[in-house]
Order: sequence, then C-alpha cells, then structure tokens
Amino acid sequence: MDTIASLFSFITTPVSWVIVQFHKVYGAIFGDNTGWAWGLSIVSLVILIRICLIPLFVKQIKATRAMQTLQPEMKKIQERYKNDKQRQSEEMMKLYKETGTNPLSSCLPILAQSPFFFALYHVLNSIANNDTIGVINQSLLESAQKAHIFGAPLAAKFTDSSADVAALEASLTTVRIVTAVMIVLMSASQFYTQRQLMTKNVDTTVKTPFMQQQKMLMYVFPVMFAVFGINFPVGVLVYWLTTNVWTMGQQMYVIRNNPTPGSKAQAAYLERLTKHVTQHGKARKRSERVIVKAIVAKGRDRNEYERKFINGLTKAGLVAQADGSVVQGESSVATVTEDGTPTAAGAPKRQQPKRQSKSQRQSGSAKQAGEPTTSLQKSDEPEDAQPGAAKKTTQKPGGSTRSKAQSGQRKGGPQRPKSPSKK
Repeated sequence: MDTIASLFSFITTPVSWVIVQFHKVYGAIFGDNTGWAWGLSIVSLVILIRICLIPLFVKQIKATRAMQTLQPEMKKIQERYKNDKQRQSEEMMKLYKETGTNPLSSCLPILAQSPFFFALYHVLNSIANNDTIGVINQSLLESAQKAHIFGAPLAAKFTDSSADVAALEASLTTVRIVTAVMIVLMSASQFYTQRQLMTKNVDTTVKTPFMQQQKMLMYVFPVMFAVFGINFPVGVLVYWLTTNVWTMGQQMYVIRNNPTPGSKAQAAYLERLTKHVTQHGKARKRSERVIVKAIVAKGRDRNEYERKFINGLTKAGLVAQADGSVVQGESSVATVTEDGTPTAAGAPKRQQPKRQSKSQRQSGSAKQAGEPTTSLQKSDEPEDAQPGAAKKTTQKPGGSTRSKAQSGQRKGGPQRPKSPSKK
C-alpha cells in the first residue's frame, strides 16, 4: 500500500495544505490539538472533493443508464460471435462508437477520487511515523499526533501493536473498538448504496447480465472494504466513511428526482408527479417539464408507468404537451395524441354521417330513378309542402272544366297515386 501511495506523492502537498487551512478554522473553535479540529478538517476535505466531482457524477449516471440500455444489444453480439472473441470485441467497440457510450465513464468519480485518497493515506501514515510531509511542519505534526477521535488517534490502525498505540498515548482496546465500528459503518453504507441502486433504480423489464454483475458487486465491495479497512488509519476511515455517506445521500436524491425509466423509483416518482400536477393544474418545476417532455416524445414506446401517468392526466381533464407543459382541456391549444402526434389547435373534428332509416333510403333511390313514391313511403316534409298538396290548391287557368274524377282523383280524403305497375 505504501508503494501505491507513494505514486501519488505529487498531490500530498495540496492535500496537506487544504487540511491545514481547514484546521486553522476549526482549531480556533475547538482547539488546535483536539480530534474535532483535525477530524472535521478531513470531513471538509471530503466535501470539497465531492463537490468538485459532481460533474463527473452526472456523467457517471448517464453512462450507467446508457450501458443498461445497450445490454440487450450487447447480449445479441455476444451470442452471435461467441466463438470469435476478436469479432465480438470489434462489434462491441462499434456499438459504443455509434451510441457515443464509454464504459469507463461509470468509473470516473472513483478514478478521480483515488489520488486524493492515497495522498491522504500517505499524509496520515507519515504522521504516525513522526515524519513531516507537505506543509505539515513539526508543530503541526505534534498537534496531529495528540488529536484523538473518541479516544483513538488519527494515525492509529486496527492492526497496530500495543507499543505503537501507547506511543500515540492511547489504549489498544479503544483503538480497535473505534476502528471496528467505523469499518462496519463504512461497509454497511457501501452495501446500502449498492442495494438501493439495484432494488429501486434498475429497469425491471429487462433482465441482463449487467444486473447480475451489479448484484455480485453489492456483496463483494463491503467485504473488500472490511478487509482493507483494518489496515487504514483512523483518519482514512473518517475520510472513507464520509465519502460513502455522501455517495449514499447523493444517490438517494438522484433516484428520487431523476429515476431510471422502467424502475420502481420511476413508478413512485410518476405517482407523486401525477398528484402534484393534478393538484396545481400544471407542471411548475423545470425538472418536471423535462420529464413530461421525454414521456410525450416516446409516443407508443412508453412503458407501463408512463402510460399510467398519461392516463391519470387524461382522467383529471389535463393534457401533456410536446414542450413538457400540462394544460387544461384540449380545445384552446395544440394537443398530443397517445402515439405522440400533435393535433392542430381548434381543428374541427370529423363528423360522422347521420344514419338514415330504411324508408329514407328507399325514398332517395326512388327520386334518383325518377319514380313516384308510393303511399307506403313516409315523407319527412309537412303535408303542405308535398307536391300533392300544391296540386290541390293551385290550378292552371281553364283547368276547372276538367273534373277530378277524370283526373283519377277521389272526391275528398287523401288521394292515392297510381301504382307504377299500371303505367
């Protein structure tokens, strides 16, 4: 471990300088030689590093989700070229290049944090060996050696002998109890972080080897931390426990507000979003509009939870728009159909033709053929508007000499037209 840590000796001076600056602030509050001053300096160093690594953490999330999306395609390539490893690697690289995915992006935060971790280990190890390092001079070295966290010196280890611990003015039993508790907390936080990633933020509709690998790492990593933790100084355990807690909280925030599509976390998030949007009648936050926009753009490719979200808005009389906004109704603005196709604002709906009765259809066909209608056919027009009624009231000049009997009409009562068959 010392050989590996010495490779990062170029960064020990900046790390020691940052710790000293924080020590000046906390030393003025708690005292220069207290464990609170030195312990909080290490915690502040972790927080500063993790804030600087937030952009890399965002890339890690995107890379992890991209890898989860590519797992079905990767499995097909592995099955297709299972006897040709070289061709398999070429096709994998081609797939990464086409999709713009980098498998190493998911490891960026860990790789970027490693130099600071080994530099801190090298600084604390030098303090235990009574060696000055970086900007830590002899007076600061003596102050750090006197600092105890719950009775355990910063530079003490679980594997130290009684003589080594006595030289740091501490008890071996106290050191081992404190380090054991910190190792357990460190491993438990690592396990919980990995477990919530597997149980809440993984697409359950796709079963891939990637999920099995993550499940295996969920049990392997805590064991690794427990094994290596007995060789870490108390100050390094403080550093690693703090960074694990930070990672756990950061991941909980991401899972709650930006879950993986198809996961249980997305189902819970969309349920909360449905209640919030229906209560206020719109998506008020920018992050909410981004989620709604992505769901609308999927169209028919939406998963079960996303379709349930759209149906919930519809039942509440709301419509999700292509720009991510949510509006009331669908008449005043352009709306989006279930398959993601926008409709024009105010566009008239297509009217279905009115269904005619059998008598109306027969009447229409008779008129087109030029045949008179029979008495069995009913007319929708009033009696005064019928042609027969007009003939009764209106006569041509000189037509009075012709009797109604000659014209084939009955006296009084409704007149029966001649049957077409008698023509």
